[in-house]
Amino acid sequence: MAILEARGLTRVYRVGEERIAGIRDATLSVAEGEFAVLAGPSGSGKTTLLNLLGLLDRADEGTLLFEGRDVSALPERERSRLRRERIGFVFQAHQLVPVLTARENVALALWIRGLPEGECRRRAGEALEAVGLAELSERRPETLSGGQRQRVAVARALVGGPAVILADEPTASLDSETALGLLGLFAALHRDRGAAFVFSSHDPAIVSRARRRLTLRDGRITSDDPSFGSGAGA
Repeated sequence: MAILEARGLTRVYRVGEERIAGIRDATLSVAEGEFAVLAGPSGSGKTTLLNLLGLLDRADEGTLLFEGRDVSALPERERSRLRRERIGFVFQAHQLVPVLTARENVALALWIRGLPEGECRRRAGEALEAVGLAELSERRPETLSGGQRQRVAVARALVGGPAVILADEPTASLDSETALGLLGLFAALHRDRGAAFVFSSHDPAIVSRARRRLTLRDGRITSDDPSFGSGAGA
C-alpha cells in the first residue's frame, strides 16, 4: 500500500516579477516500509518536494494522496492533524526548544495532541532509549553534541508512531562519521518500527545508504531507481 502518492505536483515561487519552479510535475509513490533518498544538488527541489509530501506547503498544481485519501485541498486544521499524528519530521537544523530538556522536547509533540502528561513522559523516554540517549534525557540542547541533538530530533519524529518520517538533509551539519552513524540509526529504526523513511541529501556517501534513489535536477525528478545500492535499510 502507498503511504504517499504524488501526481503531477508543481510548486512555483515568485521572486519579484520572476516565476521560479521549485518542483515541476513530480509524480511518485512511497510505499509502506520504503527507505528512500531524494538526491540532487542544492537548489534541485528536494526541500520543496519534502515540504509538499509532508503537508507543510501546498502545490499549485497536482494531487497528493495520503494513505489512499486525496489531501490536496484539505483545510489547514485537518492538514495539521495529519502532520501531528501520521508524519514525523527531521530537519537540517534540529529545531529543538532550547529551554526544554531532551525528554520535554520529544514529549512536546504528544502534549500538543492532548495526551496525559505521564504517558507523554513515558513514551518520550522510550523514544530516547530507541535512539541511544536514555541517559541524557534530562539534558538541555546546548549541553549536547550536534549528533546527539539530531538524535533527539529523530526521537521526536518517531515518538508519535508515524506512518512516514521525512528528513531534510539531516546530516548536512554533521561530520562524516557522525552522519553515517545517524543514517545507521535511521536504518535500525526503519527495521524495528516499520515506518517509511524518505530523506534528502546531496552527499554521495549518504545517498549510497538508501534502497531507493530518486534524483532531482532543476525541480524535476529525472530518475527513480528502486534497487539502488546495497541499502542501509536492507
